[in-house]
Amino acid sequence: MTLFSFSVAALLAAASGLVQAYDNTCNSNVVTYWGQNSYGAANPSNPANYQKSIEFYCNDDSIDVFPVAFVDQFFSTGGLPHLNLANTCNEKDNGVFSGTSLAQCQFLAAGIKTCQSKGKIVTLSLGGATGGGSFGSDAQAVAFADTIWNLFLGGSSSTRPFGDAVLDGVDLDIESGSNNYTHFVNRLREKFAGASKKYYITAAPQCVYPDAALSSTLNNAHFDAIYVQFYNNPCGLGNFNNPAQWNYGIWDYWARNISPNKNVKVYIGAPASSTAAGSGYVTLDTLKSIAQTTRSSFPSFGGIMFWDASQAYMNGRLDAATKSFLKAGGSCGGGFVFSACKSPAWSASGNYPAGSKVSYQGYEWVAKWYASGPPVGNDDSNTWRAVSACSGSSGSTLPGTTTSTKPVTTTTSRPSTTTTTRPATSTTTSTPSGGSCSGVAAWNSATAYSAGNRVTYNGRLWEAAWWSYNETPRGSSGAWVDKGACTAKISAISVEQKASIPKETAKLQAAAVNKEKRTIRFGRENN
Repeated sequence: MTLFSFSVAALLAAASGLVQAYDNTCNSNVVTYWGQNSYGAANPSNPANYQKSIEFYCNDDSIDVFPVAFVDQFFSTGGLPHLNLANTCNEKDNGVFSGTSLAQCQFLAAGIKTCQSKGKIVTLSLGGATGGGSFGSDAQAVAFADTIWNLFLGGSSSTRPFGDAVLDGVDLDIESGSNNYTHFVNRLREKFAGASKKYYITAAPQCVYPDAALSSTLNNAHFDAIYVQFYNNPCGLGNFNNPAQWNYGIWDYWARNISPNKNVKVYIGAPASSTAAGSGYVTLDTLKSIAQTTRSSFPSFGGIMFWDASQAYMNGRLDAATKSFLKAGGSCGGGFVFSACKSPAWSASGNYPAGSKVSYQGYEWVAKWYASGPPVGNDDSNTWRAVSACSGSSGSTLPGTTTSTKPVTTTTSRPSTTTTTRPATSTTTSTPSGGSCSGVAAWNSATAYSAGNRVTYNGRLWEAAWWSYNETPRGSSGAWVDKGACTAKISAISVEQKASIPKETAKLQAAAVNKEKRTIRFGRENN
């Protein structure tokens, strides 16, 4: 066998183009996994549109990063990894190196280098839904890092699956097992430190915080970016409008306060079509709105990750459309503009029902339900959710109230509308005068309501006092204000209500709660 090695000059030549094109500091990057033929797995009767070669997907500027998926076994026959690239390259169709189960995919070298020459970076993803595992010791983790370096990165070996192509780093999509990955990452960093080109280390944790497999490694090792899987989980994209579920803010807090690399980028991971995951797919327009809102709210935002290239291409070039809206208004090199903290500062004597907003330690927070205690950025069970980063401090503190665990109707129980987003409540008690219910929809437990929304319930008209979800009118929380008996029959949903209710809310929330794990032949998209 030929022993592949690389001159410094060759590596410098390859690196020069990459450094000029790919910029990890940008907030407009698109990452798309390639290798698992997700479209083919979901559409087995359409082989003409199965996954194409990697260079097929890098003919324009739509995709910036290609994690090649997956090395799904770390220690296979002969002690070397097992590589499965579905219909593109596998041990049965392409053969293996003698004495191993490692597929011979050297024919991919030209395509990889073509993508790199166009300013893309191509990394190696380890794990997947059914892959990965744990290391038995620190020493084994270090040894495996050496193996990956020699087989896929800047080292040398007679068993390089991609021949003389030098990948740009490693991605950890570890969904089971967790031991010793910190030592694995640290060993790779040692290798990178003496290299003549830039290498990257990324991870793809589940959105549920902390990640079950990688939390310790994320907290103790240097990552350049994380591609958070906001799908197949209750915290997925379908629940963006529900602060009790959507939790990008906690990942921004992790990036800026806990991660060893305070410049780590946090991506929104999304299914590239409705068949790419069990839940979490949203339309292009919805994804655009979520991405733009998140980018303007959190400095760690890096872009969008898709599972996977074959699905995105067949879904009307979702990758290209996404890159287009990310480039508009995108920036590189930092320079995030923090908005001033506008909500009242959190107070230990405050009374905070669901939907209350406060400022605290550089973030605006919303109460997921009745909140007690201060916001805690790295605790997903905390009653507060970070909804945006901000600078400075609010000029007012939410007034204190009684020690009751429920809001009371007094002039001090909630501030006036000049100091908070919640409406004032008068101390004067009177019988509601009622009003027309024509065009007002009936209250729905599966709908999230914002302040000012109106509904009908038990023959009466109600108005939301603040954001709420599954809070029944006439409940004791004070989330709804009784506007009196209806004077007209309920008819179609009002224009105001249409504007405030996310499309397909009930469908998306039900999908998010039902965390499906549909296993298919290739890949981890339905994990």
